[in-house]
Amino acid sequence: MKTSKNTILITGGSAGIGFELAKKLSANNHVIIVGRNEARLQKAAAQLQNVSAITADVSNADDVEKLVAKLITDFPELNVVINNAGAANLNDLLTDTDTFEKAGEEMLTNYLSVIRLNEKLLPSLKKQSEAAIVNVSSIVAFAPSTKLATYGATKAALHAYTRALRLALADTSVKVFELMPPLVDTEFSAEIGGKNGIPPAQVADEFLAGLQSDTYEIRVAGTEQFYRLYLSNPDEALRVMNLPRE
Repeated sequence: MKTSKNTILITGGSAGIGFELAKKLSANNHVIIVGRNEARLQKAAAQLQNVSAITADVSNADDVEKLVAKLITDFPELNVVINNAGAANLNDLLTDTDTFEKAGEEMLTNYLSVIRLNEKLLPSLKKQSEAAIVNVSSIVAFAPSTKLATYGATKAALHAYTRALRLALADTSVKVFELMPPLVDTEFSAEIGGKNGIPPAQVADEFLAGLQSDTYEIRVAGTEQFYRLYLSNPDEALRVMNLPRE
C-alpha cells in the first residue's frame, strides 16, 4: 500500500494512538481526524500539518450520517479509513453489577460502529485506484484478560469481522489491515496500567512499516511472540495474559 499522497480518515484521532498515527501520516498525506470532544480535537489539529478536524461520535448514528455526507462531499478522494476510536472498561465479573451496560458501550464503539462506518464508506472507497481499511484491534482478541473480559470480546469480534471483510474485498482495490498493539501508554489505557505499556509513537512507526509492506495483520512489538504462543498453546497464552501485574 502506498504511504504518501493518500487522504486518510482516523477516528479517535485527537489523542493516544490516533494522534500519533495522524502525526506520522500527515507528513506525506492529508489526514482527517475525528473525535467527540471538539476542544481536544482542535487542540490536536493545531499541532499537526495537512490535517482537517471533524467533530463526531462514531457511536452515534446521526453523527455518522453527517460525517459520511461531509466526507463524500468535501473529501471525495478519501482512500484510507483507520477505525481507531475505542472504549474500554475494567471488569470484575464476580462483583460488578454494571457489566452489561459497559459491555454494550464497548461493543457499540469497538465493533458495531466500525461495521457501520465501513459499510457506508465502502462504495466510495471501492472507486479509488488503491484504498485501505484499517481496524485497530488488540492482542486480547486472542487471549482475554479477566479484568478486560468484555473489551477482549469486542476485539475478538472485530478480528473475526476484519478477516471476513478482507476475504470479501480480495478482488477489489480495497485492502484490509488489522493493527494489533499490546498495552500502550496513553490516557485511554491509564486505568488499566498503561504506564507500563509501549509509547504510542512506536505503534505508529510499526504501523507505517506494515502498511508499506502489505502486512495485513500488523502485530506490534511483543504481540508477534504472544500470537505464536497462542497458536502453539492457547491455554498457556491465556495464563500469561492473566499473570499478576504491578
